[in-house]
Amino acid sequence: MKKTMMTLLLLATMVAASAQTKKVSVLGDSYSTFQGVIPAHYSSFYPNDRNDCKELEQTWWARYIKAKSYVLEKNDSWGGTTICGTGYGRMDASRNNFIARVDSLGNPDIIFVFGGTNDAWANAPIGEYQYANWTKEDCRSFRPALACLFDMLQKRYPKAKICSILNSELRETVNESMREVCKHYNVQLIELHDIEKQNGHPSIKGMESICQQLLEAGL
Repeated sequence: MKKTMMTLLLLATMVAASAQTKKVSVLGDSYSTFQGVIPAHYSSFYPNDRNDCKELEQTWWARYIKAKSYVLEKNDSWGGTTICGTGYGRMDASRNNFIARVDSLGNPDIIFVFGGTNDAWANAPIGEYQYANWTKEDCRSFRPALACLFDMLQKRYPKAKICSILNSELRETVNESMREVCKHYNVQLIELHDIEKQNGHPSIKGMESICQQLLEAGL
């Protein structure tokens, strides 16, 4: 009887632990890439000779998952991609922007959206706030594309918690737009600060800081 009780207790503990293990997906750009983890045909920045972050365990998302004892569901991060449909040189980026990859996140409990950096660096059009009836042309601008993205994510993953991460040192119009659209959709926004970078991308220290700021935000 005692042995049976111990077995049942062990099984109950294992089930409880399993129930608490959340699955994390990342929808991002080069800041969240790592070769061998993201799809093979995606552009990846990490590892890179011009940055000291060379190990998978040093990335912000791997650090976070380890700290929380969670598991990675999907990392759909593609270097150089924008949230909106306008890329560098005003090229049409709708083939691989964030909106185009909404369905690639598996079955997550938590979704981190880490974007906007390339929209800012590419000087993509900001546009007007728009919360319905988006066209492809509308989504060539940042504000309507961001709203469309969150709308799609919430409908596609209704049980997942969605968190948006905003890079430091971006132009203020992008920052303001991110704040406003996140507020509209009740998406938690983490505005990063004091992120050390090498070649424009988080270093080991920068990655550690990103993870710590997420943890401090209660995520």
